[in-house]
Amino acid sequence: MHSATPLPLYAVGLGSNRRHARFGDPRHVLIAALAAIESDDIEPVDASPIISSAPLGPSRRQFANAVALIASPLAPPALLDRLKAVEAQFGARIGQRWGARTLDLDILLWSGGVWSDNRLTIPHPAIADREFVLGPLNRIAPQWRHPLVQRTVRQLFAQYRRPKPVDQVVHAD
Repeated sequence: MHSATPLPLYAVGLGSNRRHARFGDPRHVLIAALAAIESDDIEPVDASPIISSAPLGPSRRQFANAVALIASPLAPPALLDRLKAVEAQFGARIGQRWGARTLDLDILLWSGGVWSDNRLTIPHPAIADREFVLGPLNRIAPQWRHPLVQRTVRQLFAQYRRPKPVDQVVHAD
């Protein structure tokens, strides 16, 4: 008998800016990673188009980024462990923050709302500040509401893209 309760939904950010010996360029790394994430208890629901974005921090290589929606009964820490295992399969190493990486997988949102422990914070703390997350997420889940700021992904994306005021310079005469 099938349960009528839908599985929890997660939004997972994917990023790569290094070639992989087996899978090739970063775009193909993300395609392979999406396949690698799927398992008996992780079901892909949707995935955004893959975009190219400028790196944050010291890396000079362009990133390929996407967002996937997955359904899973796993609790956030267990899903994080699975995602870290997939990163390790792709040769991810603990190293310089924001450095070049073969694969980076981040839990962005969870239909259960908010989660926080010493390893994981959901929603991802930088979600509203990253166009390479908001753009792809807006393509596949524009109505998903951020549980802390109570705005939809579409609203957050529009707010991010709105021109920012330039501080006025006051000249003393």
